Amino acid sequence: MNRLLLAAITVTFAVMATTTWAFEPNVNDEQELAVARAILDIKKADPGIQRFFDDSTAYAVFPSVGKGGIGIGGAHGKGLVIAGDKVIGRTTLTQVTVGLQLGGQVYAEFIFFKDEAALGNFQRGNYEMGAQASAVAATAGASADANYDKGVAIFTHAGGGLMAEATVGGQKFTYEAK
Repeated sequence: MNRLLLAAITVTFAVMATTTWAFEPNVNDEQELAVARAILDIKKADPGIQRFFDDSTAYAVFPSVGKGGIGIGGAHGKGLVIAGDKVIGRTTLTQVTVGLQLGGQVYAEFIFFKDEAALGNFQRGNYEMGAQASAVAATAGASADANYDKGVAIFTHAGGGLMAEATVGGQKFTYEAK
């Protein structure tokens, strides 16, 4: 297991050496390394997403959100908030859904904050993504037509699993400054 982790870290840093990073992860922090891998994955799936990394005031990355349900469902993930090249805080995502649903999946979620007002709203705990909000599934070219809505742009990148759903629910977030 340790050899596999060391190999993964080595590969990650080899790729990082040829990739422009918005932040440099702490090699001793598993969460930061997971965020770095999630950023690499979404940029590979949709290179156009780079404009959101470049133009946003800050962004939150949840590298692994687990979601599941049978009738009633939920999702939970932990992430980091990054501004410039620094991690400025830790965050959690919690979601409860009700409706027709069956299965489970894992995905990464990215929330880009257009300006200081949108970031401040999130940091104060006033941000909640309602049922009407939508996230763009990151695939090649998906970010080309995406834009900010009320100061945020949200993307997801599938990690694995299968889930069928027709549900209503929202996501709530917590924020803790670093």
